[in-house]
Amino acid sequence: MNFTRWSARLPGTQRRAAVRSDRGGSPQAPPAPGSAVPTAREEPPEPFETPPPAGSPGGRPAARELLARDVLDQVPGLVAVVHGPEHRIAYVNDAYTTVFGDRSLGGPARELLPELTELGLLPLMDQVLRSGKPRTLKARRARGLSRSGHYTFTCTPVELSPADGPEGKPHTDGAATLAATGTASGPPPDGASPGSTSPGSTSPGSTSPGGTAPGSAPGGTASAGGDGQPDGARDRAAARAVLRAAGAADRRPARPGSPRKGVMVFATDVTDQVEAAERLRTSERRQRETAVTLQRSLLPQKLEQPDDLRVAATYQPGGTDEAVGGDWYDVITLGAGRTALVIGDVMGRGVRAAAVMGQLRTAVRAYARLDLPPHEVLQLLDGLAAEIDPNQIATCLYAVHDPNENRLVHASAGHLPIIVRDADGTVHRAAEPTGPPLGTGGWVHTSGSVPLEPGATAVLYTDGLVERRDADIDDGVSALEQALAGADGTPQAVCDRLIRALGVTADHDDDVAVLVLQHPARTGHDAELFHNAALDLLGGVEAAPRARAFASGVLTSWRFPTELHDLGVLAASELVANSLQHGIPPMRLRLRRTDRRLIVEVTDGDDHLPRRRRAEPADESGRGISIIATIASSWGSRRTPGGGKAVWCEFALPDSCRTPYP
Repeated sequence: MNFTRWSARLPGTQRRAAVRSDRGGSPQAPPAPGSAVPTAREEPPEPFETPPPAGSPGGRPAARELLARDVLDQVPGLVAVVHGPEHRIAYVNDAYTTVFGDRSLGGPARELLPELTELGLLPLMDQVLRSGKPRTLKARRARGLSRSGHYTFTCTPVELSPADGPEGKPHTDGAATLAATGTASGPPPDGASPGSTSPGSTSPGSTSPGGTAPGSAPGGTASAGGDGQPDGARDRAAARAVLRAAGAADRRPARPGSPRKGVMVFATDVTDQVEAAERLRTSERRQRETAVTLQRSLLPQKLEQPDDLRVAATYQPGGTDEAVGGDWYDVITLGAGRTALVIGDVMGRGVRAAAVMGQLRTAVRAYARLDLPPHEVLQLLDGLAAEIDPNQIATCLYAVHDPNENRLVHASAGHLPIIVRDADGTVHRAAEPTGPPLGTGGWVHTSGSVPLEPGATAVLYTDGLVERRDADIDDGVSALEQALAGADGTPQAVCDRLIRALGVTADHDDDVAVLVLQHPARTGHDAELFHNAALDLLGGVEAAPRARAFASGVLTSWRFPTELHDLGVLAASELVANSLQHGIPPMRLRLRRTDRRLIVEVTDGDDHLPRRRRAEPADESGRGISIIATIASSWGSRRTPGGGKAVWCEFALPDSCRTPYP
């Protein structure tokens, strides 16, 4: 279909033709008979075309008749026009001089526009001049006369009119050129020939005796013309071609009629935007610092250091926004030398995730007080997580280290496996299956174990350490194993090295928590501070005096003070008597000393845990546990994995016993 022909019949086309007729334009000629295409519409004149006389049809002023200099002088942006390889100044507007002061025209920008040099704009202007493509320098701070501000500078290539004056001589005064050089790009006025000058006007390139053009004041500022008007006809004709006329200030001779290349520098004041952006960044930074402070306050402020382990942890928040994550870790001393180690991750980010994390961490510490097996702790946490928020899930790994067995007994709820490096450098991961995350319900968790001999190192971590968007998570775990194989030093040094090896930086997109524990291999004097002694309690009531004699001999060999020696023997006697009365075989007495405490523990085959109760004056029994609670620093009981129970108590060592004895 011929849309050109059909468009002539549309109502909009008829209205536009009527408007053009009202403005004095030539109406569109009707199509010739038999012609399929209507006559083309009249093309509009060029922007700098000489306007028709005021009395002629169509003499109403149009937007294209605005003077270039009038426009540039009125814009709030800073404008400077330069030309030539030396970037000689052809024009600066009033806004530019208000900020940076008056500038002389005709000289190189390197000398007369030092602010552009300080901002590094001259090389950018060279690029614009060579490539003919605009360049922008955003939000740079510039020092002005009255104040400093931020400006965005845009350098745009422009073409200037021919630079030759009469007889091929180049212009030498930029001010005169700006005010009086050049002609309009349209046809000359009636009665004038191309290249001629009207009466009272100055020929292109001519100057007055003072070195200034007629109609211009010294220093390049336009003044009243010969007709007494502030902006005479001569200046108006030149200003309409100011960008083309500015090229005449180049001192180098140019081929007559050839255009000159220049650069227009336009600066926009963006101080308010920069300050607003800085205030926003400051506000976001403070919000993030508050969020991170909240997150860290929910984590342990200082890790407990067990007697038999060396522990360190690192937490690094992910991202740069104010949303916090739900990663957490904890170290809990259970008593009798046993230690619980916990690490978890609540899915999602934000205050809600952090709140759920804080509640789960508190619950873990409460359940740990019960000294339950790891899988039972996770079973309780599973139900609690569903009650806290049914839509929130979390992963968790709970492990218990027993120095008497040199193993980590652990259970996992959807968490990543433990990585262990043995004393010989072999690295392996816990192979036991893991259950679903907390909060899913309907799953019976189980416990597994992994050896942790003296000299071994174990790493517990969250998925932010090993998970990447462009790689499988198993590849990340393998990379962690390789990094752990070469990570030596203290637990904190191992943490830092793993963080660096896995490429975790400040702008990492996920939270990262790492918990490293080492079971040091003690030799020399340190080994003298750690001893174990055990006695199987066989027979009936005669086992009690044997237990007392055994405890007395061991504590004497460990050279404890008399008071501590007597308290230890009394505690062993009471615990053995309680086991003989309420427990069943097999029974065992274990004495253990560390560099900080003495531990007395009795195990038997009965799984009924003792409770402290108030004995009446007439009761003949029931005072044993009360005596233990009174003389010991702490005491407790737990069920053993194979059935039965263990009852223990601890005594803090005096400072004199915390150094190796000779």
